[in-house]
Amino acid sequence: MTETAELPKPAQKIDPKLVNAWKTKAGRDLTEAELLAMPESVYMNDKQLDFFRVRLQQQKDDLLSSAGETTEHLREDTSIVPDPVDRATIEEEHALELRTRDRERKLLKKIAQSLTRLDSGEYGFCDETGEPIGLQRLMARPTASLSLEAQQRREMKQKMFGD
Repeated sequence: MTETAELPKPAQKIDPKLVNAWKTKAGRDLTEAELLAMPESVYMNDKQLDFFRVRLQQQKDDLLSSAGETTEHLREDTSIVPDPVDRATIEEEHALELRTRDRERKLLKKIAQSLTRLDSGEYGFCDETGEPIGLQRLMARPTASLSLEAQQRREMKQKMFGD
């Protein structure tokens, strides 16, 4: 699946009650609605950075937890199964689980890169254009490093010229 396919629906009307709610809360306590209600002039302020740092760290912790469960699951299923069909089923399940963990390993690398970008002040801005990526895109894909337009250009080039 491409990165552009996971964007949320266009923004709805902002609730006037939320417009100033962010001023009294810590970044980690903000809701998505409160984050979206923040004015564009405060893009990637300390509270937004804190919000995304917590989100990325939680995603990282969840992935690491599930990786540990996979290791345990693979160890449990190593018993000898005499029926070849059952054995093939177990091996296919293991292969699928390992492919999933490989994708998660790549995502962990992107999360680490995003956390580094947070620390350096580059988070939330496109690698190619330097323009803001946008809060909605970052909520849908916190590891995004390209704006929607730059990502679409990259995907178009990949389709035309291969990887």
